Parts: sequence; C-alpha cells; structure tokens
Amino acid sequence: MDVGGTSVRAGVVDEHGSILDTARAGTPSAEDALEDAITGVIDELRNRHGDVTGVGLAVAGFVANDRRTVMFAPHLAWRNAPVADRIAKRVGLPVTLEHDANAAAVGEHRFGAARGAKVAALVAIGTGIGAGLLLDGQLYRGANGVAPELGHLTVVPDGRACPCGKYGCWERYCSGTALAATAIELLARYPGTSTILSRDIALDPGALTGRRVAGAERDGDPVAQRAVAELAKWLGEGLALVADVFDPEIVVIAGGVSESAPLFLDEAREHYAAAITGGRHRPLARIRTAQLGDDAALVGAAALALEARAV
Repeated sequence: MDVGGTSVRAGVVDEHGSILDTARAGTPSAEDALEDAITGVIDELRNRHGDVTGVGLAVAGFVANDRRTVMFAPHLAWRNAPVADRIAKRVGLPVTLEHDANAAAVGEHRFGAARGAKVAALVAIGTGIGAGLLLDGQLYRGANGVAPELGHLTVVPDGRACPCGKYGCWERYCSGTALAATAIELLARYPGTSTILSRDIALDPGALTGRRVAGAERDGDPVAQRAVAELAKWLGEGLALVADVFDPEIVVIAGGVSESAPLFLDEAREHYAAAITGGRHRPLARIRTAQLGDDAALVGAAALALEARAV
C-alpha cells in the first residue's frame, strides 16, 4: 500500500514484483477514518485474492527504526502512532511499515532501474523531494529512521523559504513547486517575453503549476524554457552534493516531475558532471528515470513485507 496525502493506493503483488490487482480510496483527514480506509482497501483486495500473506505500508512521513511507528507525517493524521500494530490487529495479517521513498527505492532496486546496484539513491521529485538510499543493497535509515532528507539540503543560503522552516532547500529549486515558482520570478523579471505562460497568469494567477510550465516548454515558451533549464541546473548541483557524500553507482529519478525528464535530464547530467568533486578522475553515477513509475512504492512495500515474513 502507498498511503499519501491524497489517496490510499493498494496492489496485490507477487514475488516477482508483478501487480495482479489494485484498489484505491481517498485519504481522510482524521486518524480513525484513515485507518478505516486502509483496512477497507485491504479487505476489498483480500476478498478477491484469498492468498494474501502480509501487508506492506509505504507512508509519506517519518517512520521509526522499529518500522512499527509513524512519528510524523505532514499530510497525514498520525503523530507517534503505532500504525503497523493497529492495522495488523484489524486485518489479522503481519504489517511492515516504511517511508514511501524508501519503499520506492527498494522497488526499483529489486525490480527496476537500480536492480542489483550495491549503492543506489532514489530521488523522488514531485511537490517536493523525497529520497531513499541503499548501501550494500540495504536501506539506510539513519539513527532514528528519518534519513535521508535530501530535499532539505541547503543549496542557496538565505534562499527561498521552505515549509520545513529553513531557507534555500534543494526542493525549493528542484521540484514541481519550484518549477512554477521559478517561472513566476522569470515572468516578473522579463515581462513581455513569454508567449504562453503570461497568458495563463493573466487568465488565472493561481493556475500556474510545474506541469503547466513543462507543457509550455514543449510548446516553445521562452520563459518556460529558462525555468526548465534552471531546474536542470539545480538537479545536477544537488546530485553532485549527494554523490560527494554517498558515491552511488546509480541515481534513480522518480516522482511526478520525472515524467518530463526528456526536457531536462541530459542537461542535468552535464551540470552534475561539472559540479561533482574530481569529476574528470572518477566514475560518475548513472542517472536514470524510474522503471516502475508510480507503482515503485507499492512494489517495494510488498517486497519488504515478503522479506519480513521470511525472517
């Protein structure tokens, strides 16, 4: 299961990483209602697949190292909640809990773009940036289960304000939200140069999204092109920081923004190669897009649940 701020998505997954069936529900704001929605989706799938043996929950939030407790989830109701034990008691199945980006990293490592890599990083670019890291093929969660929060590396001192409370975080310059913010700044700096986005802003000032900017880039809008180029630069700069610390052999770019990767990924690779320490004298990480797409967290959560059953 992939439990996000908008929807609860579930899939029946076999040992080969194939999704056999899916179900979905909206994400309620109250804690009890959220757990009702999760158990309802589980029951729906179990009614169609009686041989389900365990549940993996991928959650957009901080998961304690015991993998039983959600400490904090900005878009979900849980606060220091024993989610795994509650759900397990209600459905009568073992439940494994994991951060959604970690689960996606496992899915890509077992069945996707990072298959077999010893050191792999996943960077999920959407509204913000989520990340997962595998060292020697094992998830690295840090001392308290919250690593790696790569999206909150400071790339611009005293830069754009971030909802986390800091300024200049990587995700404020490299995300769908950042793409729209950059386009708005460029429209103000270079009035009259946009052929598409300026019209969108005039019709509805609140309608500009990263997806719309990417679409305008494809249609040749000069401001959108500059905004996408800025995103490519910051993606490369940020990946160089990640590589300087962890030296991954592969980086998988996931999340909604990855759907527009043909617009920026080659340029991001160039920025990465130029920014990394000693780039001319060391192997560079392969940078690929996710093979499993939106299903990576589902598949990874199922793989973790299966592994937990085998222990």
